[in-house]
Amino acid sequence: MTVNEIAKVLEELAPLAHAEDFDNVGLLVGDPNMKVEGVLVTLDTLENVVDEAIEKKCNLIVSFHPIIFKGLKKLTGSNYVERVVLKAVSNNIAIYSMHTALDNSKMGVNAKICEVLGLKNPEILIPKAKSIKKLTTYAPIADAENIKLALFKAGAGNLGKYSNCSYSLDGIGSFKAENGANPAVGKVGQIHSEKETQINVVFSFEKEKDILKALFNAHPYEEVAYEVLTLENTNKDLGMGMIGELDTDMDEKQFLLLAKDQMNASVVRHSKLLGNKVKKVAVLGGSGAFAIGAAKKAGADIYVTADLKYHDFYQAEDQLVVADLGHFETEQFTKDLLVDYLTKKIPNFAVSLSESITNPIKYL
Repeated sequence: MTVNEIAKVLEELAPLAHAEDFDNVGLLVGDPNMKVEGVLVTLDTLENVVDEAIEKKCNLIVSFHPIIFKGLKKLTGSNYVERVVLKAVSNNIAIYSMHTALDNSKMGVNAKICEVLGLKNPEILIPKAKSIKKLTTYAPIADAENIKLALFKAGAGNLGKYSNCSYSLDGIGSFKAENGANPAVGKVGQIHSEKETQINVVFSFEKEKDILKALFNAHPYEEVAYEVLTLENTNKDLGMGMIGELDTDMDEKQFLLLAKDQMNASVVRHSKLLGNKVKKVAVLGGSGAFAIGAAKKAGADIYVTADLKYHDFYQAEDQLVVADLGHFETEQFTKDLLVDYLTKKIPNFAVSLSESITNPIKYL
């Protein structure tokens, strides 16, 4: 398989279009057409990870965090980022990053945290806004079903656990073909009326190009009338963080100790314990101070995240317990998730879990 072919497999789990605007995801280093001999999956791409890839004969590193985040103006090896890139290039190793594309996936980072903590019925904590679009088009009644099927095949019409969803309305369309036109129905120079069906389907924003291509290929008209609107509806299958429930209520301290143990954390920083039972737990791997308000609004008893500053703990406001288990600790299982996913999708391919330690934070 080539780098590009494996990238397409990864995009089935986490489309790059789902990444946040500030992020830098996808193929960061290497030739997309290079034949891949082996894949090494890691949380961070550091020099020791590149060395491990060389040792294991893996020429593609799939990394959660992007080693190149801001633009590089030179490559002299003066810092760890430049040294990693130089070593990867000199050893013909490609680097692919997923980061917030996987953060926003319903089966990504936060789903794995829910699994590790034993949370049931997980749902997206902050559904992504403006990520659902609606296509409205008009077609001869006889062609409407074929057009709908083409749109469904391209990814339109999915609503939660339902697929092939659409709304149709029959009516009369009219047009006049001018000189040079080649109308499928009617004649040049004459006003023509045609019994048509209005077709409405929704789709996830990253599929727009494929949806329109399918529409144009399936539609009999020379000029296709259509409109695409961005909806205010939120996408419950896409977004940051998750919230789930424990099978059995627990004391706050008991849960924090469980989370500390399950996530191999050296320490747990948390806001004041409230003496409440814990049932609903919100999680967000990595830096999650921005979601404290969403966790409160969702009725979470505890919010597990990382990288909280002093004043962030005040935001708990005695409404929930906010817990910081560490950035690495809350994201460390991501590489296990990716290894499992790739092994199932391409079972006859060499996929290795990185053994390199990349956590930069140490505790006494």
